[in-house]
Amino acid sequence: MAHSFKYIIVGGGVSAGYAAKEFVKQGVKHGELAIISKEAVAPYERPALSKAYLFPESPARLPGFHTCVGSGGERLLPEWYSEKGIQLYLNTEIVSADLAAKFLTSAKGEHFDYQTLVIATGSAVIRLTDFGIPGANAKNIFYLREVDDADKLYEAIKAKKNGKAVVVGGGYIGLELSAVLKLNNLDVTMVYPEPWCMPRLFTSEIAAFYEGYYANKGINIIKGTVAVGFNTNSDGEVKEVKLKDGRLLEGDIVVVGVGGRPQISLFKGQVEELNGGIKTDAFFKSSVSDVYAVGDVATFPLKLYNDVRRVEHVDHARKSAEQAAKAIIAADVGKSVEEYDYLPYFYSRAFDLSWQFYGDNVGETVLFGDNNPASSKPHFGTYWIKEGKVVGAFLEGGTPEENKAIAKVARVKPAVDDVNQLAKEGIAFASKI
Repeated sequence: MAHSFKYIIVGGGVSAGYAAKEFVKQGVKHGELAIISKEAVAPYERPALSKAYLFPESPARLPGFHTCVGSGGERLLPEWYSEKGIQLYLNTEIVSADLAAKFLTSAKGEHFDYQTLVIATGSAVIRLTDFGIPGANAKNIFYLREVDDADKLYEAIKAKKNGKAVVVGGGYIGLELSAVLKLNNLDVTMVYPEPWCMPRLFTSEIAAFYEGYYANKGINIIKGTVAVGFNTNSDGEVKEVKLKDGRLLEGDIVVVGVGGRPQISLFKGQVEELNGGIKTDAFFKSSVSDVYAVGDVATFPLKLYNDVRRVEHVDHARKSAEQAAKAIIAADVGKSVEEYDYLPYFYSRAFDLSWQFYGDNVGETVLFGDNNPASSKPHFGTYWIKEGKVVGAFLEGGTPEENKAIAKVARVKPAVDDVNQLAKEGIAFASKI
């Protein structure tokens, strides 16, 4: 079967939903746009999977978190796409792409040709089996990327009530899933090789708060070592995790969160790459005419820092998709849009905690506020200072107004005369900018 569209989005994650919404806003006509996704459901807000989806009480379920509710927008149900004349190809995996011929082929043998392609394939989780770790293919070792993964983990949590869980990894997934597993009354141990959690973003002082808070919740944290093997029972289910330092941890459930890799193998050798992603300009156009890349797979100019980066976060997935759709429609009529001017933004929620970060985490740091893990309402933050200017800001327990203030600080990059005074002022410094 052959299908022909003016625009095709390959990938059905967060970026696909936000791109579709923007295409419609820009006047795409019925029958011009298709989304091809190997998942069985319409695009949804992926962050829900590591948070509300696994709650013991009133867990989130589709259709509740289809895009674009994550940014406060309209929820795009499957019917929305048909109403707007957008063709959704679900359960459809693209297995080959010829960018020169503008031609895609699915695993089912379907052919798709396009005038403009948007690559929104996102990242695939890194699996322990990739490293040949013995026993890593045992039952009850879970990864979290798609709804199917979350469903399997949810069922295992119910089946192993009051059991033991080992979380391998101390980043986003590790921290958020450790919290939600604890909420489900499992005995939780976190294991990661770094000296502290979330080392790509957190300073040791920030991490010390979260590690202390998690410890107070009864979560055991083991740092400086890795899982090197797994023992199973007669049913093939994991029972023990072998650590490099020689320890054995009991575990009825193992959840692995050790990062992801951009899914760009389909396009290898056909498009210019940089920093592990597809190199794009400020409109997310690649080196190939009429091929755009958004979200995790795009390496793009970060105007604010005169740098070129790849950013893995839902906020960028949303905004880059919108930018590409605007740029594509504008180019069709000989117009242009403003360059992408992104302010890096990351956030997380776990237990009663909620933090936000804006900007760049480089330079010296200044800690402020109450970062005692035993506080009933912790409220603290950190500024990053480079060349005498604030370039990044982190805040735990901030109000909406305070979070807006740290975003503005990171964007404006105000000068700092006295770091001791900055520590004393704390959030007040940001609030007066």
